[in-house]
Amino acid sequence: MQDNRSQSTLTSVLAREEDKILACVHCGLCLEACPTYVATGDENDGPRGRIYLMRAVEEGKLANTSKAFERHIDRCLGCRACEAVCPAGVEYGQLLEAARAELTSAGVKGGAVYALLRFTLRHVWLKPKRLSKAFTFARFLRDKGIAGFLLKTRFARAISSQFEFALMLLEASSGYRTVSVSERQLDAGAPNANALLDTDAPNDRERITLTVDEESTGSQTALLFKGCVTDGLFRRVNDATVRVLQANGCDVYAPREQVCCGALHGHAGDLEGARELARQNIQAFASRSGERRGRSIVTNAGGCGAMLLSYKHLLMNDPDYAERADEFSDRVRDIGQQLAKSGLRNGASIGYQRTTYDTSCHLLHGQHAANDSLQMLWAIPDLSFTILKDSEVCCGGAGVYNLLEPELSSVVLDEKLKHIKATGAEVLATGNPGCQMQIAAGARLAGIKLNVCHPVELLDESYHRAGFYD
Repeated sequence: MQDNRSQSTLTSVLAREEDKILACVHCGLCLEACPTYVATGDENDGPRGRIYLMRAVEEGKLANTSKAFERHIDRCLGCRACEAVCPAGVEYGQLLEAARAELTSAGVKGGAVYALLRFTLRHVWLKPKRLSKAFTFARFLRDKGIAGFLLKTRFARAISSQFEFALMLLEASSGYRTVSVSERQLDAGAPNANALLDTDAPNDRERITLTVDEESTGSQTALLFKGCVTDGLFRRVNDATVRVLQANGCDVYAPREQVCCGALHGHAGDLEGARELARQNIQAFASRSGERRGRSIVTNAGGCGAMLLSYKHLLMNDPDYAERADEFSDRVRDIGQQLAKSGLRNGASIGYQRTTYDTSCHLLHGQHAANDSLQMLWAIPDLSFTILKDSEVCCGGAGVYNLLEPELSSVVLDEKLKHIKATGAEVLATGNPGCQMQIAAGARLAGIKLNVCHPVELLDESYHRAGFYD
């Protein structure tokens, strides 16, 4: 028997998205674009089948507590590849988040993993100080070799395969270390350094500094969205982003009050948590006496950028924030888009390691900025570049999907690694930290020698060799 209370809750949410549900003409063109359908061959693991299930729930023909509904909604990667091929323009990503929100509110997601996820999102990710301490602890495990020791001794595997892969993801975040960083050792006295070091890393000489006021001396100023995972585990990417922007005549300011973008909350169905973070970011990047109006909000993470763009939808029914969210989203730019706008200098050769590029799903389908990201590589002379087959197909990371649905994630990742291995590439560039960790972790487990980095890191190295930072 259906739970009428939870059923009515789900119906009310999906009813608000009814126009998007009905927009689907069930043509099936989305099926071959969907990694989970390709992996399983199950109609319900494709966008069309999932929309059928959503419609059945919205019409009261299926309970939202149905195991089939929960299973097939949870198994979606949320890569939004279906949106790119849909002739009707169905906004599937928004439907997916609405369905997951109601599954969460109905309390049907059980088990220790989901309980830990809910606790972490609510009591750590929404609290910036706690989140900062969590990332400090994660870096300690990584940088002191503790995570590596637990992996090498197979202690992590003895606990669970998910714990082992989580530690491998952490290990993989150590990633690509450019020669230029160790040679420059930028500090507070370095060129273009016009402020104090971030207080959370006072002794880290690899940290580039950001301006803490908005007195722009360049032709333009950009506001950097640092991202919680990027700043917590990939600070070198933020550093490279600042240096490259400055080398192209763009001053950079990072508002102190910014918080997580809310992508993990949105993907997990905690839309209220996502809205709470969205409001804080809109406040942090808001125009003050007009000085920030129109300035680009630059990201270097495809997942963050796609989420920031979605604020206009997320807060469309909030009378206090709807207009501000729309203005905020219109200012969001990936680093590649910003460089295309400001102009992009060519650097110098960085060697002849074979390099390939994997497209972040949300950078491609959410921000529509994959080509701009790739353009950063074209600014590097004599780059030994090779095309990756199916580079636009998801790697299986999808936030924490690789920990929640490890078996299906592994199937998708194995296909990606097969194509990477076929290229013979030694370096892979991709524009999202989650993709960097997923591919690097998978490559290590598969014994593939591969450096995984962000395109801006390679461009940063190229600029160093060209002498732009001297």
